[in-house]
Amino acid sequence: MKKYKINPDYETTFKDFTLNIKNYFYNNANTIHKARNELKIISHNALETVVKSFRVPNIFNQIVYSFFRESKAKKSYDYSLKIGHFAPKPISYIEFYHFFLLKESYFISEKFDYDFTIREPLLDDTFEDKEAIFKAFARFSLELHNSNIFHNDYSPGNILIKKENSTYIFKIVDVNRMKFFELSQRDRAKNFSKLWASDAILRVIAEEYAKDYQCDADFTNQVLMFSNKNKKIKNFKKRLKGKPVND
Repeated sequence: MKKYKINPDYETTFKDFTLNIKNYFYNNANTIHKARNELKIISHNALETVVKSFRVPNIFNQIVYSFFRESKAKKSYDYSLKIGHFAPKPISYIEFYHFFLLKESYFISEKFDYDFTIREPLLDDTFEDKEAIFKAFARFSLELHNSNIFHNDYSPGNILIKKENSTYIFKIVDVNRMKFFELSQRDRAKNFSKLWASDAILRVIAEEYAKDYQCDADFTNQVLMFSNKNKKIKNFKKRLKGKPVND
């Protein structure tokens, strides 16, 4: 048994691709990421796509995703549609069931030809135009938050950037963990905590953000507080596991 949905814009051109995605996926070697989930770039009908294959859930989550909660693939598709231009354009998703339990699932989207993620300027002191990038990111984040969008994993690898002339275009990925509500100042400050950025960079971002957001003077300090709190928690967990810590 299978369940799927195709964006009406691709109904005629990507139905066969979606229904037979397992064959297309397994016969393609262009993996761009492989950890818990695997991502591949696959061309179809002259369009480059990114196909995300979600890890087969454990038996407990198979039951949960089959009867009580939407799958990550479905949420990725639905949320991408909902947030529009903030994410790469969704094409489809498909779920495969065995004895009514979810086994494999895939999310397919257009490939966004980004130049780098925000991780590179965060880590590279010599990266060109760093301050302009961080200020543009602050304005993008403000637009995202003003649209009542809270990305639960607003981390460096999930923020893609493309330079066009003198401007920067941002897209967010891994969008199945989103929340939609009217964000308070505290929520907005907290959403920067997973960047793992230096205090100096966070000040640039927070101060640019605050130019067009009516907030308390304490906003920048809130951003720094949440960031440092997240770092302490993560480093504490690393120490427990005997792993090296980061500043």
